[in-house]
Amino acid sequence: MNLITYDPFRELRSLQDEVNRVFSSSFDRSSETGLGRGAWNPSVDIFESKDHIVLEAELPGISPDDVNISIENNVLTIHGERRFEKQDDSENFHRMERSYGSFTRSFTLPPTVSSEDVSANFDNGILRVELAKREEAKPRRIEIKAGSGSQPKTIEAKAKTDTAKA
Repeated sequence: MNLITYDPFRELRSLQDEVNRVFSSSFDRSSETGLGRGAWNPSVDIFESKDHIVLEAELPGISPDDVNISIENNVLTIHGERRFEKQDDSENFHRMERSYGSFTRSFTLPPTVSSEDVSANFDNGILRVELAKREEAKPRRIEIKAGSGSQPKTIEAKAKTDTAKA
């Protein structure tokens, strides 16, 4: 007779595995049947420089005329479309892995960004959006001024201790 130890989380793990299997198989089938078309999002990098917050989106095969950028209620939205263009009817595709259709990406802007000073550049399939930081949000160096009374007192104190030793 085998002794089986009781694991109270075994059923919960098997349920989680089953849910993961259902979701992964449904997403795999959607790309084969064409259901994945129109439901894609370009990859985006967001980083910060001294004066700007920069957003870079990968949009290969898309014309800059097919991309719209808007800012409304402190939300930056990039909307566009990658169109599938079949050259002639003699082409017979065996596999299509690239996604086509429209996309929308929205990003909430931090309060440190000025929505008035925005520039966008499209080069080699990379969309670069630069958002200027507000002047009050930019880091600045604050100089520390030595007071006229503090420095001489320190010098005098050293002089007194030096004369006392002598």
